[in-house]
Amino acid sequence: MNLTSFESIVTQYKTIFFDAFGVLKNHQGLLPGIGKTFELLERENIDFFVITNDSSKGPSELAASYQRQGLTQITEEKIVSSGMLAREYLTHKVKSGSVAYLGTPESAHYIEKVGLKTVSIKDLDLNNVQDINTLVFLDDEGFDWSNDLNKTVNLLRYNNITSIVCNTDMAYPVAKNEVAIAIGGIAKMVQEIVGKKFIRFGKPDAQMFIFAYEHALREGQHVQKNEILMVGDTLVTDILGGNKFGLDTALVLSGNTLPANAETRILSSGIIPTYVCESASI
Repeated sequence: MNLTSFESIVTQYKTIFFDAFGVLKNHQGLLPGIGKTFELLERENIDFFVITNDSSKGPSELAASYQRQGLTQITEEKIVSSGMLAREYLTHKVKSGSVAYLGTPESAHYIEKVGLKTVSIKDLDLNNVQDINTLVFLDDEGFDWSNDLNKTVNLLRYNNITSIVCNTDMAYPVAKNEVAIAIGGIAKMVQEIVGKKFIRFGKPDAQMFIFAYEHALREGQHVQKNEILMVGDTLVTDILGGNKFGLDTALVLSGNTLPANAETRILSSGIIPTYVCESASI
C-alpha cells in the first residue's frame, strides 16, 4: 500500500473537510504537527470545516476547545456537527413535552437551544415518564453505564417514544492503539435489545455532507465537489460518506484505522479512499 504525503495533496483543493477525533486530536489533545497544517491552509487561502459526529458539546464549545490548544483558525462557524442536524429535527418535530438524554449537561446544549425541556437519564424516574416523548443519545459520558443504560432500555421497552442518535460512531481513538466505545455503539446495542428503529444523524449519511457543503457555499466560496477533500480516519463513516457524496477522500492512519491492518480493511470493505496518508500533519 502506497502512502501519500498530506502536504503534497492538500494544496490541490479549495476546501478541506476534516474529521475531528483521530485526525485533528485524540484524548490527549491535538495530534503533533497539526498546527502547521492549519498555518499552511491559512497561507494558501484554503477553506476548511471540521465535520464531526461529536455531539458532546455545542459548536461554540467545540471551537473554544481547539482555540485553547492554539488552533485559533477553528471558529464556531467552522464546526459542522451531527448534533446540529439533530437540533434541526428537534426544532421542527418536537413541539411539547420533555426530552430525555444520555450524555453530559454540556451535550444537552443541542436540545436546550431550541427551547425544549430536558432531563438527564441519570435523573429520570421510571415511575414518572408520562411527559417524556423523545430520547436523544448524545455522548458516552455523563451517566452510569450500568444503572442508566438499564434505565434507558426499560424506558424504551414500555414507552413508544422517538429515539434520536446524534453520533453514529461506534468507537473513537483515545490512544495510538486504543479506542473507546462511542455513543453510536451504545445506541446500536440498545436498539438491538429493544427491537426498535432509531433516527440517526451523522457520517456517512449524505445529509451530513449536504449540510457541510451548504456551509461551504455560505462562506462565499463557489466551490465544486471535485475541489473538496474529505479527510478522515474511519472507512465506514468518513471515507464512505465522502465517496458517496462525490468527494475525493484521504484516509489517515492516526486514529481508528491502524497502519498494520489498513490495506486489509480497505480490500475487505471495498471502501477505497483516493489517498492514504500517515496523518494530516505536515
